[in-house]
Amino acid sequence: MAAGQGTRLRPLTERWPKSILPIDGRPVVSVLLREYAAAGCERVWIVTGHLAEQVEALAGDGSAFGVEIRYVRQPDVLGSADAVQRALDGGATLPTVVSAADTLFGPGDVARFVSVFSNSGAAGAVAVRTDPGPGPDRASVRREGERIVRFRDETAGQWTPAPLWGLDRPVAERLCRDQPPYELENAFQGAIDAGETVRAIEIGKTRDLTYPLDLVEENFPYLRER
Repeated sequence: MAAGQGTRLRPLTERWPKSILPIDGRPVVSVLLREYAAAGCERVWIVTGHLAEQVEALAGDGSAFGVEIRYVRQPDVLGSADAVQRALDGGATLPTVVSAADTLFGPGDVARFVSVFSNSGAAGAVAVRTDPGPGPDRASVRREGERIVRFRDETAGQWTPAPLWGLDRPVAERLCRDQPPYELENAFQGAIDAGETVRAIEIGKTRDLTYPLDLVEENFPYLRER
């Protein structure tokens, strides 16, 4: 998903889409595409919107990253579930793995997530982490062992959902049943409430760019000490 406007990163995102801004000197979306290739994913659908042409020019047909890329446009801020539905309508197949194109995962975490989800038989899966932990923009998820039972539970503890999801038909058929902007969490919670299993898959620290200062700190880490 690479359609977001990155409003908290303005004015940077008035000129560049968030997903092509760098962490460690490399555009986040390019690192993510290589992680998908390493995980054995052959085809990737990128949902673009804000400054779409820049994302599409960088990623191209995917051959430079070891994957085949197709593009789908999201015309407005309609939510993560809408983005996934558009990819499915554009030819993506189930089961599938979904991620935000502006988050950097630890080495090997995407591949491990894909492997665990593929072998789980679950209706869906969500990557969970403790770094970053709960905060104003990140509510906890409640777990019972390896299962997620509730999203946005402020009393649940240290685990927060990362923007890396696996979904099969029981989750996909619940996309966009709420009010816009349509969010993936609501489709997953609907599946859980119906008795389906959504697996929690633990990963390491994730990194992304939220505010303009993050662009400096994530590319020149020694400046954090100053």
